[in-house]
Amino acid sequence: MNYYIIPVTALMQNCCIVWCKLTSEAVIVDPGGNADNIKNKLQELNINPLKILITHGHLDHVGASIAISKFYKIPILGPQKFDKFLLEHMLNQSKHINKSSNFTTHTWLEDGDKIEVGSLTFEVIHCPGHTPGHIVYFYRKGRILISGDVIFNGSIGRSDFPRSNRQHLINSIKIKLLPLGDDITFIPGHGSISTLGYERIHNTFLN
Repeated sequence: MNYYIIPVTALMQNCCIVWCKLTSEAVIVDPGGNADNIKNKLQELNINPLKILITHGHLDHVGASIAISKFYKIPILGPQKFDKFLLEHMLNQSKHINKSSNFTTHTWLEDGDKIEVGSLTFEVIHCPGHTPGHIVYFYRKGRILISGDVIFNGSIGRSDFPRSNRQHLINSIKIKLLPLGDDITFIPGHGSISTLGYERIHNTFLN
């Protein structure tokens, strides 16, 4: 597995391009904006995007999804259906950040679903708290987690948004993510990568 992180939007959201080294088939996780930058990088890497994966329904994570979906004629998968209320208001929100079209997912994802790209298999884990329908993508063989806005290097996701819940967020981290193993490297929705082991010991928000 290879990956490349492209910070997009003024919020510096980590759009992640992940691809199979054997087939050059790729997924684009959370294309929140700057569609041209994402398309240019895909061309530079000479890889073939098959799917768009979304972690949750905030604009900085989905803002360029429609444009990229239409350009490559590929489906948008995720998040979990409890984020539908956020995505229904995306058009009004987008006026304040960019000119993206209203968001439509092709497939809602649920806990336990599996996404395949080339020889890679990603497990879907529902991790509510930051938003009720937040999901993460876990590549078990490679020990890589794409965590969206659940956990960050030295921090955790905000829980002051509509239908956010701090206790649900903490439970998602402690019950669903930390047991995956201290050796898991995670790519957060913002900021630098870290490991679950480091955060378990040093992240003061988890104490």
